[in-house]
Amino acid sequence: MEQNERPEAASNGPDRERTITAVERDAKQSRRYIIYADGEPILNVHEDIMVKYRLLKGAVLFEEDIRAIVRADELQQAYVQALRYLERKPRTSKEIAVRLTQKGFEAELIEQVIRRLEDERFVDDALYAEQWTKQRVYGHKKGRIWVKHELQQKGVSKEEIAQAIEQLEPERELESAIQAGLKKWRQTKGSVKERKQKTAAYLLRRGYPGELAYRAIRTIAWQEPADPEGVVGDEGDDDDIPFGD
Repeated sequence: MEQNERPEAASNGPDRERTITAVERDAKQSRRYIIYADGEPILNVHEDIMVKYRLLKGAVLFEEDIRAIVRADELQQAYVQALRYLERKPRTSKEIAVRLTQKGFEAELIEQVIRRLEDERFVDDALYAEQWTKQRVYGHKKGRIWVKHELQQKGVSKEEIAQAIEQLEPERELESAIQAGLKKWRQTKGSVKERKQKTAAYLLRRGYPGELAYRAIRTIAWQEPADPEGVVGDEGDDDDIPFGD
């Protein structure tokens, strides 16, 4: 918009002309400025908006200009809020949307902000899903079913979740299940059969698929010594272990 050029839309009806008479820094808000026209404050905008629209003393504004500036400033505020939310750790697009909704921004503005963040690669749900999956499975010893549910809650698409899970390394995933099960196994007393059942139930609760839990427990039972109290009991059949998908 040229400073002294009347917008085309203004020709359809009356549009009050306002002349900027002063520009002052907002003492209470960093990087924001108060714009005065005809001696009264008409705008409070971020400095980026002030520069973009060249809001300098002597500039002429029409009502349509002011509405556009207000909208642009709201968009800028939503963008800044989103960046602040991203400072501590990565977020999904849904998490950003929920946060901005809580801050009172409307849906259309939020969609624009998320598109900008995605274009700038500040938000990338596919990459987030990949990193989250590896961290939770390898680092926190959670099973893929558990992780899938977490990502669904965070708004990641089914396709992106599937891609992230496909990138898990089978041997590292098995090692994760073994380490998780080993801790439970050593805390469990009773016969081998009972310990298998309790450890299996534990792994299933942590989201490991049944087949993977089965392999992990076979490895644990083979590697670990008999019950410290000497109670080994009947090994039982593997079919007695409550595995399931």
